[in-house]
Amino acid sequence: MHDIGLEEIEAVKQVIEGKQFMRYRGGEGGFTEQFETALCKKVGVKHALTLNSGTSALVAALAALGIGPGDEVIVPAYTWVATALAPVAVGAVPVLAEINETLTIDPEDIRKKITPYTKAIIPVHIRNLPCDMDAIMAIADEFNLKVVEDACQAVGGMYKGKRLGSIGHVGAFSFNMYKNITCGEGGALLTDDNKIYERALIYHDTGAYTRDHASEMSEPFFAGLNLRVSEIQGALLGVQLKRLDGFLDALRERTALAKSILKSSSAFNVTAHNDPESAASISMTFETKEEVKENLSPLINSGRHVYTNWEPIMKQRVFHEKMSPYKWANREIKYTDDMCPKTLDILERTCAFDFPFDMPMEEIKQKAEELF
Repeated sequence: MHDIGLEEIEAVKQVIEGKQFMRYRGGEGGFTEQFETALCKKVGVKHALTLNSGTSALVAALAALGIGPGDEVIVPAYTWVATALAPVAVGAVPVLAEINETLTIDPEDIRKKITPYTKAIIPVHIRNLPCDMDAIMAIADEFNLKVVEDACQAVGGMYKGKRLGSIGHVGAFSFNMYKNITCGEGGALLTDDNKIYERALIYHDTGAYTRDHASEMSEPFFAGLNLRVSEIQGALLGVQLKRLDGFLDALRERTALAKSILKSSSAFNVTAHNDPESAASISMTFETKEEVKENLSPLINSGRHVYTNWEPIMKQRVFHEKMSPYKWANREIKYTDDMCPKTLDILERTCAFDFPFDMPMEEIKQKAEELF
């Protein structure tokens, strides 16, 4: 659980006492804008836009990139369903790719899934695990594809000295209760591209053309949605951001201790990592699913993050049949339960070793030793 205390209460109190809950209509320069400025500095990007969820951040990112009907977006078969639903929301179709032993999208399978209609890739840094971004960006450059980093489960994480969310063309964060920092529900879009930022700004706010920043924008205004946040969320996030690195450092310290113990076992392998020096989580991979110990639960049992359980995607259901992106696709798109066998195999024999960021080190040691 997160470290939430008096500072958050005081920040929200200031919002309530100021009676300015909206970030616009007099809220410019308020808590949300201050948070975005600090987030840009922390992550190392030019622009950050706070939204009401990580899902909204992904959808806004694709809309800002101009992804739409007839386009295909490659997503991993192991992630929260929002990653796959985001393309559907803008009229595109998700194409599922395998993960590899790092539990992240397999660059080799990305290549296999590229078609003339592919426009973007959404690599997911799931469970604080960074994707192989060097390989993914090389593929994107080769095929002129856009990369939307889904860092919703890895806010603040690192890959070879760079913050996750700053490497692709756009990054997406989530701030719900299960993420590295939280305001209950929330998200952020990050980018260095002025055009992408302005289009996301317009898309996330139906009244964008009425705001103080409207006269400074170069992108023409178009019909958008309301994906905004309130100043209460901005105030909470401003405090939470100050805690982020301490939270991650504590996870890395405990991960390093657990790894030092677990790697001595011959019963399993510590799961591969694309940047071991930055590891903030750990899991174990067995040779076969039959070798998984009875007291452990393989990741396949988590259900909701496995593509076979994404009912709206697998059944291709949308709110109105005439709005179905699958009718606009340039080829027939089919999903079957056995379409990503490598992913299912890996998830059947991989088990997470989870712990809270503030678990005493002696308990981490004891818990790790009990696994073999």
